[in-house]
Amino acid sequence: MLPLARRVLGLLPEPVRFLINKHRELIRFAVVGGTTFLIDNGIWYALKLTVLQDKVVTAKAIAVLVAVIASYVLSREWSFDTRGGRERHHEAGLFFLVSGIGIGVNLLPLYASRHVLDLHSEIADFVSGSVIGMLLATVFKYWAMRKFVFPQADARPSVTSLPVVTEQRDVA
Repeated sequence: MLPLARRVLGLLPEPVRFLINKHRELIRFAVVGGTTFLIDNGIWYALKLTVLQDKVVTAKAIAVLVAVIASYVLSREWSFDTRGGRERHHEAGLFFLVSGIGIGVNLLPLYASRHVLDLHSEIADFVSGSVIGMLLATVFKYWAMRKFVFPQADARPSVTSLPVVTEQRDVA
């Protein structure tokens, strides 16, 4: 952890530090999710506003695929850095299988909005594709990653630690 992050963590009240340490994996998963959300939407809007204007769902599928690849690297090396229990190729295969199902979960609300409800506005696309779809896929993926992809806690030594450096004050 960066020295600045340690200092900031040291300034927080003990109950907050406890919660952050206790839910470290979930917080990291959320940060990775936020990062891949930005990747996903940046690519999606770049494609749908240029070369794939008439293929909004295809543009979203491409964007989600790129975000999933980034998600694997960030999840393995940071979010679930101490979890494992599988050979690397099995882990990667399961990750991409779970992510493929997650892509389907992510696309369902957008598909329904466009092709069942016949909504074709930017707001409907954003709400169905980037809010509802992403939230449903995130909940599914967090559960599936812990259950199937990285099933064993503490299977790998932590490369990052969470010790908190607090300033020592002389009491005189």
